[in-house]
Amino acid sequence: MRLVNIFLWVVLGAIANQAMAEDVKFPVSAISDSLKKNANMVYREDRLEFTILSRSRAVQHAYVAITIMNSKGKRAAQQAVFYSKMISVNMIEGAIYDAMGNRVRKLKSADIADRSASGSSVYQDYRVKAIDLSYSTYPYTIELETEIEYKYLFHTPTWFVVPGEKIAVEKSFFKLEFVPDAKPRYQLHNTEVQPQTGKKDGREFYAWTFSNITAMEAEPFGPSISEITPKIETAPGMFIYDEYKGDMNTWAGFGQWILALNKNRDNLPESTKQKVHELIKNKISTEEKVKALYEYLQDRTRYVSIQIGIGGYQPFDAADVDQNSYGDCKALSNYMVALLKEAGIKANYVLINAGRDEDDINISFPRTQFNHAIAAVPMDKDTLWLECTSQTNPFGYSGEFTGNRHALMITDKGGEIVRTVVYPQAVNTQIRRAQVEIDKTGSSQAKVKTVYSGLQYENGHLNYYLNQTKEDQKKWVLENTEIPVFDLKTFSIVENRDKIPQATVDLDLSLRNFATMSGTRMFIAPNLMNRSTYVPPKLSKRTTPIIKTNAYLDEDVIELSFPNGMYPEFMPQPIHHQSRFGVYEASFVMEEGKVIYTRKLKMNSGKFDASTYTELIDFYKNINKADNLKLVFLNKT
Repeated sequence: MRLVNIFLWVVLGAIANQAMAEDVKFPVSAISDSLKKNANMVYREDRLEFTILSRSRAVQHAYVAITIMNSKGKRAAQQAVFYSKMISVNMIEGAIYDAMGNRVRKLKSADIADRSASGSSVYQDYRVKAIDLSYSTYPYTIELETEIEYKYLFHTPTWFVVPGEKIAVEKSFFKLEFVPDAKPRYQLHNTEVQPQTGKKDGREFYAWTFSNITAMEAEPFGPSISEITPKIETAPGMFIYDEYKGDMNTWAGFGQWILALNKNRDNLPESTKQKVHELIKNKISTEEKVKALYEYLQDRTRYVSIQIGIGGYQPFDAADVDQNSYGDCKALSNYMVALLKEAGIKANYVLINAGRDEDDINISFPRTQFNHAIAAVPMDKDTLWLECTSQTNPFGYSGEFTGNRHALMITDKGGEIVRTVVYPQAVNTQIRRAQVEIDKTGSSQAKVKTVYSGLQYENGHLNYYLNQTKEDQKKWVLENTEIPVFDLKTFSIVENRDKIPQATVDLDLSLRNFATMSGTRMFIAPNLMNRSTYVPPKLSKRTTPIIKTNAYLDEDVIELSFPNGMYPEFMPQPIHHQSRFGVYEASFVMEEGKVIYTRKLKMNSGKFDASTYTELIDFYKNINKADNLKLVFLNKT
């Protein structure tokens, strides 16, 4: 009996030891020093297998193990899985491991919050399973495995081998499996790794493997990490979405699918047709007519986001928008096109990737890359671009939201790649005029007028505050007046709405200790509120090109009036700095009882070679030095 008990304990001990050994995974000590360097997280294993079962069905199996090195990587512990009527979640499993690799917790249902993904939308059928795998002690590792089933084939994954900045990757694996009649396409970026190919169970596959990629940090004024690290774009060829058959092999084919979705959705009630003709009857030019109808759209509709099934890509009928007075970007743009059609003006529905910081689309690889819809009216010399979701946007103004990028215009022949308006340096201006009265104590009174034009009309989101309350506008003034100490006596903001919009901000200020007194001397920084302080950091070796997106012009003329008895002891000579990045000029003119300080800065846009980075640093240093010069006045009374 005793031998039996001993044998039983040995067996149980062996089973326990085996179980413990199986629970030990991903010890931090196993990560090489090169991968730990500068990494906030290390992807120990990142796997995605996307299987196309037919032209209308696919399954995605994902597995990831991430070691979170410090608090800057903690966002990785918050994961999300989206689903809808067209997307099912078949499986979610996960666990947390400490630095030694011991499993400290398995994912439980309490760690998963199931909620609507609607956000600000009126309604959408997307929901999200939000997963919390947080742990209190760094470093630690999370493990997550999911399986998702798609009841359509419209998106296929883009595989980012390096998921972001300061992320190292031990192992990365991406597999794309497909049936022969739904063969997808792919395009490689920043890699020459060709896929392993093969056949299995009547399906073909492509598979890529990457390993031991060290963490990277984006360089100042450089491309994003996703633009310089290995990436695999994929897209379907032939596909079906909710019984709508499509061909995404070309932009023309993609546009034909959009045409099919939009077909017969431009209906307007008779009363609205009559209103259209009433609005344009006294307008002579096409632009005047378009403007009248655009402002009619703005006055009687509002934007809401409604994303339900195919409705995420198909607009409401124009008659529904007309009746309800609301719609999403697709519905409102389609409605605008319908109004213009009734007026006899040819307009186009346009898909675009909108957003101030969004990357441009890849025009060489047709796939869905869009998050927004607008309308466009091709003219003889240019095109009118119409943002239909805003009740306040100036007519014809694209700005940083949709300007200077490629888009897909839907024509009668399908899709056509076009480029939206580019705003040149000459229109992106900030013109400031100020009169500053300085007293003997160094305090002063100042009246400042600044006119913001073109893209500078959006400085500090000024364009948004133009339509807010007086109190909100005051908040903008206080946050964007770059003077260390001031009291705001009065202000006004006036907007000039046009294709090149302007906003004029007038300020009446009291400036305490504007000048510094030292005995009989007065020290003054003449640059009232446009002093540059930024200098790009030094890099041991710049590797990526310098990208300057927007060109602009700043011009400040500051008139400084001094009390009687004050005379200049030091007046700087005119300053001129020129580089490929721009031109800086400053001058100081003495008149009776006053100094007129003029500053001009022209910044160029473009893509510059990495070797010019030192020149960029020097240009900013020169600007900073000039902007912070001080005038010295002496009291001779």
